[in-house]
Amino acid sequence: MKHLPPTATLRAFEVATRHSTFTSAAEELHITQSAVSHQLKNLEDIWGLPLFQRGKTLSLTPAGAALAPIVREFFMNLDATLADLHEQNGRFRLRVNTTYSFALKWLLPRLPDLTRQHPEILVTLESSDKVINFSSSDSYVAIRFGNGNYPALHSEFMFREQIFPVASPALLSRFGTPQEPAELLRYPLLTRDGADLVPKWESWFKQVGVSIPALKENVRLADTNMTLEAALLGQGIALARSGHVEKEIGEGSLIRLFDTPFPSPIAYYFVCPKGLETQPHVVSFRNWLLAESRKAQDLYL
Repeated sequence: MKHLPPTATLRAFEVATRHSTFTSAAEELHITQSAVSHQLKNLEDIWGLPLFQRGKTLSLTPAGAALAPIVREFFMNLDATLADLHEQNGRFRLRVNTTYSFALKWLLPRLPDLTRQHPEILVTLESSDKVINFSSSDSYVAIRFGNGNYPALHSEFMFREQIFPVASPALLSRFGTPQEPAELLRYPLLTRDGADLVPKWESWFKQVGVSIPALKENVRLADTNMTLEAALLGQGIALARSGHVEKEIGEGSLIRLFDTPFPSPIAYYFVCPKGLETQPHVVSFRNWLLAESRKAQDLYL
């Protein structure tokens, strides 16, 4: 820190790196050309390094070229942080990372309630299906779908969804409403591409005691949102997780078929770096989240 110069001197250097003459740099800084030249000479003396090659036009030395992006990033980060602090207006910013489909279908509709209960929390909602590296991520907490094995993190069980078929009223008016699970084999069944986390028709039919041959597929859909959209359009019956279709079932745009319990083999968990769970704004968010999770769990029991 003994080589840290005054901020005005650093600002003169940052501006000068973007200009070809001291005169044009001085115009941006609203000071004289000699003042810019003096500040840059002072900076070279503090650091003991030549930063500019002086001539008809300015050009950076190798040392100046190495330091320029670092100084520029410092000012950019400072401006962004100050703007963020003004935006927060005394509130605690909490970055929350979860999968896109869960954020869209479950968490986002509930956030107004969080704001009413905890106006002091400003949530930044981020989505990613990838594993979070908290040491390099700006996300402070996350909601993850898995088996709860997060040994390096603080984790708490949220809720486990039920899996069941859903269909649009338009499709049921064309094909009729099935009375037995085996009847679904004569309906167009929507299938999803993906890993073992994706609900599988084979598993559901096995759960309800129906032996099936290999399913006939016309198209596989890439993600949850696309599958549910196809179901809403009446293109087939989707195998849905309860947390992703609350709104659609509530408004009647999708109909749940059969009440056979089929809990998802994996669940949702609140996770964060160990120690962070005791911070007051994280405690408030976690308590609200777990209360909403209990409501969601009870909805389909």
